[in-house]
Parts: sequence; C-alpha cells; structure tokens
Amino acid sequence: MKARRTGFAGAVLSAIAAANLIAVPAHAQSGSIPLVRDAETEGLLRDYLAPILKAAGLPGGTTEVVLINKRDFNAFVVDSRRIFINVGVITASDTPNEVIGVLAHETGHIAGGHLVRMRDAMAKAQVMAAIGMILGIGAMAAGAGTGSGEMSQAGIGIAGAGMQTAQRSFLAYQRGEEESADRAALKYLEKTKQSAKGMIRVFERFADQQLLSARFADPYAQSHPMPRDRIAQLEERARKSPFFDAVDPPALQARHDLVRAKLIAFTEAPAAVARRYPAADQSLPAQYARAVLAHRMRDLQGTQRQLDALIKAQPNNAFFWELKGQTLLENGRPKEAVTALRKAVSLAPNAPLIRTMLGEAMVASGDRKLADEAVGQLNRGLATDTLGGFSYRQLATAYAQRGEIGMADLATARGLMAEGNVDAARRYAARAQTKLKPGSPAWLQADDIVSYKPPKP
Repeated sequence: MKARRTGFAGAVLSAIAAANLIAVPAHAQSGSIPLVRDAETEGLLRDYLAPILKAAGLPGGTTEVVLINKRDFNAFVVDSRRIFINVGVITASDTPNEVIGVLAHETGHIAGGHLVRMRDAMAKAQVMAAIGMILGIGAMAAGAGTGSGEMSQAGIGIAGAGMQTAQRSFLAYQRGEEESADRAALKYLEKTKQSAKGMIRVFERFADQQLLSARFADPYAQSHPMPRDRIAQLEERARKSPFFDAVDPPALQARHDLVRAKLIAFTEAPAAVARRYPAADQSLPAQYARAVLAHRMRDLQGTQRQLDALIKAQPNNAFFWELKGQTLLENGRPKEAVTALRKAVSLAPNAPLIRTMLGEAMVASGDRKLADEAVGQLNRGLATDTLGGFSYRQLATAYAQRGEIGMADLATARGLMAEGNVDAARRYAARAQTKLKPGSPAWLQADDIVSYKPPKP
C-alpha cells in the first residue's frame, strides 16, 4: 500500500517510518522482497499453519506463508492472505513447535483485525503530531517576528513534543496488539493440542539478543512489550495448558530437520555448512545438506552420489528426486533431469513448482517431441501458482517450438504481468491478439492484459 505523503502529516509518517515503527516494511510495499520458492519448505509450512488457521476460525487455503531469503529471525503480516517468514526463522529453530509458535502469533494479528486498526492508530498518531507541529511552527514564527530566541526555541520544543507524543501513542497501541496476538496464539496452540514452549523459546532468544540494550531502554518507547515481561506473562499462562509438555510428532520433526538442513546448506557460507554437518554425521539431514553443498560447489558427481544414497534410503521422497532433477538441469543435462523430475511429479502431483520445473527441463532438452507435454506441465503448474515469470518464459518457448507464436506472445505477456512490467505486458498481449482468433479464450486473456489499469495508490 502506498500512501500519499504531503504536509505535516506526511512528515510525521515519514519520521515514524524511519524509526522502523510501521508494521509493513517499505520493501514489502515496493515488491522488492527477496523471495524463496521451494516446494518442500512451502508444503511443510502449510502443514504447520493449517490447524492454526482452523483453530482461529479462518478459512483454510486463504492464507499462505511466503518465505523471504533473509537469515535474521523475523516474521510479519501485511494483509489477511499472507504471512511473510524469513528463512532464518526455520534455520534457527530446533523444532517445528518454535516455527508453529511464530505462525500462531502472526495468525493472531490476522484474526484480530490488527492490520485494519493499525491504519486507524497511525492516522490518529499523525493528527496528534500534526497539531503539535502546527503549534510549534506557529511559536517559531512568532519568535522570529518579535526577535525572541526563547520563543523560537520553545516552538521547536513544542513541535518535537508533539511528534514524541504521537510516537508514544502509536507504540502503546502496537504493544497492546502484540500482547493480544500472544494471547490468541496460546489459545490456538491449546486448541490444536500443541505446546507453547516453542513460542516461549523464541521470545527467550529475542530477550538474550536484546539483554544489553533493553537494560537501558524506555519501556514506553518500544513497539513490542519488553522481552522479559513478555516471557513471564506467556509462561504463566502457557503452563496452565494440559499440553504444555507436548512434543512434536517424530515424523514432523524429521521433515523439519530435512528442510532446515536444506535451507542452511543453500543460504549459509560453505565452511559454516561443513562445520554444522561434518562427514562423520551420517544422518539424512546431514547427507541432504552435503548434497546441496556439493551442488553449490559445482561438484555434480558428488551431488549425485549423495542424492542417490538419500533416494536409496527414502525412494518415495519426492524432494530428493526433485533436487536430483534440479542439479542435473542446472548442470546442462536436461534430458536426465526430465527422468528424475517425472518421478518427483509422480510422487508429489500437487506440487506446482516441481511440475513447472519438469516443463522447464523438457523445454531445455530441445526435444520437440516433448513440446506438447511441456506445454501441459507448465500450464498445469502455472494454473495454481502464478508467481513465476521465468516459468511463463519457458511456456512461451514451448509454444514457439510448436509453432504457436500467438500463444507464445500471450505467455510472455502473462509472465511480464506476473513480474509487474505492465507496459511491456500490454505490448506483447496486443501483438498476441493479432495472431489469435478474435473472441477465443486466449484472445480474451490477451485483451484483459491490454485493457488492464493498475489500481490507484
């Protein structure tokens, strides 16, 4: 959401944003968030979130978890449809319960309607600050007119006090909403027969990080409750739950360990990965991490050897087959990748990211006999997952291989729209219309893009 910023209220909003007090980060609004797409991780997070949404009375399938490629521990919501969570939340969490606690807290914000009320609170803070600034500027102007330095200085103080009052008011609102989300999370965890220990462990981690700064902090100048106070309140309530000592099911813990190892191997420095998962560690997560690390180091032979061992241990693990296909594809062996990815799709038919990767491998193979199947696989994948400009370009190539240039232009236009390049999308859509049958479903899709008007900010 972009807000028009003018006058005194605009200056106040800018000042609050500069102090990192707005719940929606600026990069979330600009679309520049570095996202991570991974079928295995997204599936695990959906399984973590589904019972929480049900406990909160929210319809299943309407809220998704979006993974951000950042290693710090953070999560936030921008609307009722998406929870953004950093890779660092998973890599720093030893158990599923910790991540589930974070998701439960963010769900509390959604179910509580905090985002709508946040905008109202910000508007009130702007008005308070604007009044303070108007009075202050008036005093400064009067001081300048009379030559009174004292009055001018008083005006500066009034303006500053107005902004400080507004800031404290807004922060007090945020602290209240954070506490409300905590209480809601405890309720959801108890309804789903899960422990709140993970959530408490997360806050303890924050408390350790903030120990020095919090010692000298003004508790009324914080957007979140002071960590130790927050932990004490949470633990007192959490211990009353009959499920406080519940542990994660072994199968869920095993999935968590594999996803965590994969993300660590993809995002941390190679030396750090090797220390975490040394060769002496023969667990599946360690082997998974070393396979990813070998891929990063461009050791295809080592990667395939590790993956073949993993597949032998779990032949029906779709994500081991997916990674095998991915590594072959990215090393210029698309025909071999097709075989591995076919197996992955057969084991996980509802994973659109794997299906689109299979289509991409078919296109990259250059085998025109696979063009028809590539179009089908890519269209099926993109029907349920539209966040892939690259996949649309692969679809355009597949259509071009079949000689369907109008459909290729339409696929290119759809990809450009997915990436937010509206002007270029319109040009390709208009070009597609000249090659498509007027009134056909494809022509109408192109017409929708040509006539698209972005919503006003």
